[in-house]
Amino acid sequence: MLYLYAKAIHIIFVVCWMAGLFYMPRLFIYHTEAKSKSPVEYQVLHKQFTIMENRLWWVITTPAMYITVVSALLMLYINPGLLSMGWMHIKLTFVAGLIAYHFISQQMMFKLRDEKLTWTSNKLRMWNEVSTLILFAIVFLVVLKSSLNWIFGVMGLLGLSILLMILIKLYKKYRKAKGEKVD
Repeated sequence: MLYLYAKAIHIIFVVCWMAGLFYMPRLFIYHTEAKSKSPVEYQVLHKQFTIMENRLWWVITTPAMYITVVSALLMLYINPGLLSMGWMHIKLTFVAGLIAYHFISQQMMFKLRDEKLTWTSNKLRMWNEVSTLILFAIVFLVVLKSSLNWIFGVMGLLGLSILLMILIKLYKKYRKAKGEKVD
């Protein structure tokens, strides 16, 4: 029964963590685009975005990550046989990538706060999709598990990546056509 409670908590906090990881780069994009405003407007927006980013990061995203990891470790402790399965090794590799994404995003947040982030909003839009792709890979891997289905999942993931890049490019063209400044 403890395993099922740990699994429920794990799923709930994965959702919370991913919500934070999805929204934080959006805030980075808005924060970066605020630089095109007047200096007075930018200072107001910079202060507000810094507050929003800090609250999202320290109240939701980071605690959710730690609870996700702890609940996962508890499940692995209760059912160590999971570690003998090949798909779990691949999943844990993707999870390590998601944790790296988390801490790289944290460094980006600090750089934005200190007005030292040099990424354009377009690069941030692409960065925003990395967590989506990792999530897709993890979910397909956990659900499908078999190697043949995993191959189809990877092909679908690559297709999704290409589609996302095309959509980002189209959105950039759309913004240019509307006369917005794009980088």
